Amino acid sequence: MATRTVIEIDEDKCDGCGLCASGCHEGALRIIDGKARLVGESLCDGLGACIGECPRGALKTVERDVEEYDERRVIEHILPKGMATIAAHLDHLSSHGQDGWYAQALEVLAEKGIAAPKTAVEAEAGGCGRGVSSAAGANRLPRFSLEPIPTDAPTPRAVDNGMSGGCPGSAARSFRSAAAGRASASGSVEAPTAGSMASRLEHWPVQLHLVNPRAPHFAGAHLLIAADCTAFACGAFHQALLAGRKLVIACPKLDTGKDIYVDKIRALIDDSGVASITLAIMEVPCCGGLKRLLDEAMASAKRKVPVSTVVVGIEGGSLTWM
Repeated sequence: MATRTVIEIDEDKCDGCGLCASGCHEGALRIIDGKARLVGESLCDGLGACIGECPRGALKTVERDVEEYDERRVIEHILPKGMATIAAHLDHLSSHGQDGWYAQALEVLAEKGIAAPKTAVEAEAGGCGRGVSSAAGANRLPRFSLEPIPTDAPTPRAVDNGMSGGCPGSAARSFRSAAAGRASASGSVEAPTAGSMASRLEHWPVQLHLVNPRAPHFAGAHLLIAADCTAFACGAFHQALLAGRKLVIACPKLDTGKDIYVDKIRALIDDSGVASITLAIMEVPCCGGLKRLLDEAMASAKRKVPVSTVVVGIEGGSLTWM
């Protein structure tokens, strides 16, 4: 047993529509007696892909003592469903920056003599294996064919088809703010026009659980990791902190699955090659947890990037740079 993040189902809200089960590529959810059930704790990766599929809000992630997640068991469980399901599962792991589980999945497939589906990047490059050395390839999310293919069929055709299914609000998108500031190589940002109240946000989503750390808009960007409360306490959040930076937000006290945050931040550093990181936290003790998560990710990352920290005061939103 281990304390980790898994899915919890509110049976009073669940109407048994089955969308969550079809959205769970690990096979951890099934509809039984008209309700969604978690049929295998070791099959649930806790990443929450099923949450966006539920129209009733019956699913959430919680932290509790459960069986360890078992990637080998997941692969063996979904193999009979065909290569399309395997491809969807690999895409799911990749989009969440779960490189360790991804590698385990490939090992299990190799042991069974099954060729893993090629990514679109690999198909274009004519190569095999997951790594891509070019700057363009390194920052592209691997995509897999989701066509229904029997288990004994050849390796499926690779297509760059984007994420299939899922909540539309979680779909990655990039846009240019009309009043966005410009960041220098050091990460400092030109001041916007005095009195401007325009948003400086240039991409979506921003919540760290939903963010794809390999999305193109993070490539070489100046990154702002902000505790949830900072935007409410700091009246000049957009102008003073967000302008010229790409944003991810998290709460180190209330969020579940914070171990996943470490992997995502590390992927932002190593895979997207962010140029700098600004950490915005509140002047309360619990916000120190976000710094610890960043420190852990930095310690295990292959790249080193400059990090600056700004502390937002709870009275008047004063900013203290460290």
